[in-house]
Amino acid sequence: MHELHDAPLAPLTTFRLGGPATRLITATTEAELIAAVRAADAEGGPLLLIGGGSNLVIADDGFAGTALHIATTGFELDGTALEVAAGEIWTDAVAQSVEKGLAGIECLAGVPGSAGATPIQNVGAYGQEVSSTVTEVIAYDRKVGETVTIPNAACAFSYRHSRFKAEPERFVVLRVRFRLEDADGLSAPVRYAETARALGVRVGERAPLAQVRETVLKLRAGKGMVLDPDDHDTWSAGSFFTNPVLTDEEFAAFHARVVERLGPDAAPPAYPEGEGRTKTSAAWLIDKAGFGKGYGPGSGRVSISTKHTLALTNRGGARTAELLALAREVVAGVQETFGVRLVNEPVTVGCEL
Repeated sequence: MHELHDAPLAPLTTFRLGGPATRLITATTEAELIAAVRAADAEGGPLLLIGGGSNLVIADDGFAGTALHIATTGFELDGTALEVAAGEIWTDAVAQSVEKGLAGIECLAGVPGSAGATPIQNVGAYGQEVSSTVTEVIAYDRKVGETVTIPNAACAFSYRHSRFKAEPERFVVLRVRFRLEDADGLSAPVRYAETARALGVRVGERAPLAQVRETVLKLRAGKGMVLDPDDHDTWSAGSFFTNPVLTDEEFAAFHARVVERLGPDAAPPAYPEGEGRTKTSAAWLIDKAGFGKGYGPGSGRVSISTKHTLALTNRGGARTAELLALAREVVAGVQETFGVRLVNEPVTVGCEL
């Protein structure tokens, strides 16, 4: 293990924001990772787990405790069964699975972060979610002090949520197991309309696996959602807000507000999300509330992405406080305009909206 004191955390996050940690430990093996967690728990101090840092907003004051950077490696295939170490770069894992001709996670190409974070957030994009392919999560259970295997049914997956997110102080993901599909070089059925259009297929049809991955990467890059150190639109956490899921009553009130504000022909995006629930688009809400691409304060250090209204970005030299101020402004504006409260997707550390 590698240990540093008063260590900067900003370089470990895609926002490139946040102050230092009292102590930073980097674990490169599963044994080191478990040992570091046990030691931190024995000491009784705060512990912050960092994977790819793509879903973290760290306060300018930093973290008064132990930050543990998970840098474990491992990618193992047995037929269509895939096991990936928590510290593996997720985009690399997707690329390798596609190279092996296995379908099921190809539409998650370009999603930043580590493999261990995918079940925590139930990562999803372009019509796929990891919950549909995860079979088991191997984790260290801090409550009982043991390594446990948690089957899919016990992960409590839902939209951008899971048991691991609900109990953030309990589980440390060590490895994730997936069941993929050998479809003779074809993808899983394409479920997202934008992807289908770009591929020239109908929703529900399959397409060449590698072509689907490349198409998704191009779509994401066009929205500033593929990491690029030279592009400040990617100095972000990707989607900063989750898409609101509304009850029938809430959606009716929201729709009435839309008509009142935008006119009788206005129709907000609406996607069925189970009985009595409808999901709408956070990006649409932000844009229609008056926060367009590139919107930001006069300092120019933070702004909404110039490519996608759902991403808040560090334009260089920013502070976390400036980012949070912009996020609060957007939340308040959407609430006032449409009566819907946006919820941040990234985890905040030492700060809050």
